[in-house]
Amino acid sequence: MRVAFYTMGCKLNFAETSTISRTFLIQGYSVVKFEENADIYVISTCSVTKKAEKEFRHIVRMALKRNPKAFIIAIGCSAQLNPEELSRIDGVDLVLGINERFKITDYLSDISKKERGDIHSCSNGTPYMGSYSIGTRTRAFLKVQDGCDYKCSYCTIPIARGNSRSDSLENVVNNAKEISRHGVKEIVLTGVNIGDYGKGEFGNQTHKNTFLELIESLDGIKEIDRFRVSSIEPNLLRNEIIEFIAQSRKFVPHFHIPLQSGSNDILRKMRRRYLRELYADKVEKIKLLLPQACIGTDVIVGFPNESDKHFIESFRFLSEIDISYLHVFTYSERKRTEAIQMDGIVPKNIRYKRNKVLKGLSVKKRIQFYESQIGTVHSVLFEDKKKEGCLFGYTENYVRVKAPLGEAIPNTLQKVRLKSIDRDGIMLMEKIR
Repeated sequence: MRVAFYTMGCKLNFAETSTISRTFLIQGYSVVKFEENADIYVISTCSVTKKAEKEFRHIVRMALKRNPKAFIIAIGCSAQLNPEELSRIDGVDLVLGINERFKITDYLSDISKKERGDIHSCSNGTPYMGSYSIGTRTRAFLKVQDGCDYKCSYCTIPIARGNSRSDSLENVVNNAKEISRHGVKEIVLTGVNIGDYGKGEFGNQTHKNTFLELIESLDGIKEIDRFRVSSIEPNLLRNEIIEFIAQSRKFVPHFHIPLQSGSNDILRKMRRRYLRELYADKVEKIKLLLPQACIGTDVIVGFPNESDKHFIESFRFLSEIDISYLHVFTYSERKRTEAIQMDGIVPKNIRYKRNKVLKGLSVKKRIQFYESQIGTVHSVLFEDKKKEGCLFGYTENYVRVKAPLGEAIPNTLQKVRLKSIDRDGIMLMEKIR
């Protein structure tokens, strides 16, 4: 039987979907691309925004258009949080919660279409399940941690994924070595709150190992050329971590540090565990030790009670600090969160305007960062994907680069000098012989 996968949301979902797909292969299924005709379509859902829920409906329709008789399975965070809603969507046959998704093939004795989807979704008090992606990318996503003990007032992820828990240091290192045997050059460490790495597999113990100890151990794996940290909370980004990455030959100078707001008033209402002064200190520390480092951030606009004054304060803060790009999210009301009960609702048209303003700032920041890199020498990892006679890749500090096919080799690290920014915003280069 043919099975296809579609992954929504974060890098963590990609790691888990890849692991689940290997389960199907082991049991004799044929895994095909989502764009192909399949007997079973597995969709890994996201619960961060309402937009993600609308996207899920669209993806179901796409699958059924390819094969009206296909068996449609929903897994992931939205499947855990909203199983009843997903089961009622036309075409959905099976909804599996967080505990059940890694046992997916156990539920496939009958794949006939259902009038309403069956639900298997229990509590999220689940042991840690390790995952990693291989086979489809030049880089691999390696899950090291899951769940979150933080209670940010807007977030459903702790409800969906449960408490913070981690893989053992030994298992993470072994998984990294296994990934290396597939020819992967770069590993991206991922999780829900990876700076909190070290709690036991049920989250029922204090930290056995720290995130610093984890990256120190991974740094010794000779077979992997580069490690990248996907995202880490500013209050958990210890100075010792920054100092270690600054002297490491494996961990790249790229940090993604969620901010969410540049206003301390809004940060307090969000129940974030830091104020903007700490965030500024972390950026300054990184730039002091790694002047060419790329620093990205996440920002939410339109949070309840975010006045024009708060937004301008946030905009000015983001303009002044030395970051390289922004991922901008429009606040979306989520059931079972504290924020949905708050007064001071920001009209949606204002939320969208603020989103547009910050996306413009992100473009400006990225161009400034790219311009600062012109003339510098870097190592680029080129990907397999070809477009318009070019190959594309990233420098260690996350500059997007393109090169003519004859100038680059897929899945190789090549030393280049960055020349100029093309009209599409991607860096042009010259190969260093």
